[in-house]
Amino acid sequence: MSTASVRSLDAPILIVEDKDSLRTMLRHALEAQGHEVVEARDEPEAIAALHATEPSIVLSDLRLPSGDGFGVLRAAKDADLDLAVIVMTAYGSIEDAVAAMKEGALDFLAKPVDPEHLLLLVERALARRRMLAEYRQLKDEAARRNGAPHIIGEAGSLKKVLAALHRAAGTDATVLLEGESGTGKELFARALHAQSPRSRGPFVAINCAAIPEGLLEAELFGYEKGAFTGAAQRKIGRFEQAQRGTLFLDEIGDLPIGLQAKILRALEEHRFERLGGNATVSVDLRVVAATNRNLRQAVAAKQFREDLYFRLSVLPITIPPLRDRPGDVPILAEHFIGRYAQELAKPRLTLTPSALEALVAHPWPGNVRELQNCIERAVILASGPTLHPRDLLLSPPESTPPAASPWEALDLAGGLDEVTARVVQEVERRKIRAALDEAGGDHARAADALRIGFRQLEAKIRDLGL
Repeated sequence: MSTASVRSLDAPILIVEDKDSLRTMLRHALEAQGHEVVEARDEPEAIAALHATEPSIVLSDLRLPSGDGFGVLRAAKDADLDLAVIVMTAYGSIEDAVAAMKEGALDFLAKPVDPEHLLLLVERALARRRMLAEYRQLKDEAARRNGAPHIIGEAGSLKKVLAALHRAAGTDATVLLEGESGTGKELFARALHAQSPRSRGPFVAINCAAIPEGLLEAELFGYEKGAFTGAAQRKIGRFEQAQRGTLFLDEIGDLPIGLQAKILRALEEHRFERLGGNATVSVDLRVVAATNRNLRQAVAAKQFREDLYFRLSVLPITIPPLRDRPGDVPILAEHFIGRYAQELAKPRLTLTPSALEALVAHPWPGNVRELQNCIERAVILASGPTLHPRDLLLSPPESTPPAASPWEALDLAGGLDEVTARVVQEVERRKIRAALDEAGGDHARAADALRIGFRQLEAKIRDLGL
């Protein structure tokens, strides 16, 4: 499968420094060792260079005329969590460098910069990337041997998802895959399972929206003989079937509210009772859930248990829609053309430039699944060696319906004080969560951004269950 990219080891080194003389000295020292260099003078220029050049290493001053090195560090980690960042700081500000390393910087250089020390740190960073690349390659080969699906695409947003999968695979934490229909959530779940230590165990999937509410509990937890009319013998449920493997709960947002408490207990305690039974069944498994719904909104609307949401979203991963990665459309289209031409024993087909343009311009509301269906149909109907726009049968984009009013999701039950308290609590929860995300989990920085005291923030985090 495609990996979350370890960036090319011969990619340029990004220098972020506002002093022209120092920036020039650093560039000459690096270029003398054969490194390509990209320069930026402040945080905005650095962020633009990050996206334009995908550097292998970032070397940034912490003090910049616009923004600062901490902003560069966060942007670099957003672009690629494994991107090596080395910060530069004045001798008297070593505590700033230590703070940067706590936020993910690999190392620091004290000014005035010693060129030999600089080159030593750069070589260390490149060696680290080489080892990481080799580890990823070995891990991918092992995952392929364990049946990992082939995930195709080169978009940065997709690579971030794959990097998150790599990190999550080594843990037993519950993963919540969020994304629109057709983005391939089960494919990613299978990839996660294949990369995990549980890859030799079973991968068991169940679509919570496809089974009637009255039957879903029996499917998940099984039942004993005589539990209800027609239960002629014991049935093992999906939780037990996934023993020592992975249980994939697809469309978890459609889980009936009455069943959510039992799911929560099974996730927290890894034990349950079959329907009609008294004996406790213990299971050793890893749960991956997926949804195309906004579970936070469902929680606010009292349609989904908040405690279950937090238990499921230990490691949330959002899969980007296809319209947000148009550069992957030609790659996917060629892949599907090759697959279906082979399956249908047809000669290799090619897309005309106008057909390719039409594919890239289409919004793909059904995402990869819609593209796959489109190409399969085109290959079946093709009468020649090339595919034209008319062969794709792309429907014109539908007009976007007006967005639903957020007020419609409010629970207005009870008196005015009760409703006001609920609304204020939800606003505080969302604002604090956003501040913590922006601060990278640093409570002190989040408190500063919220303009409240550190202890006050800690108390609110406890009270709001964050």
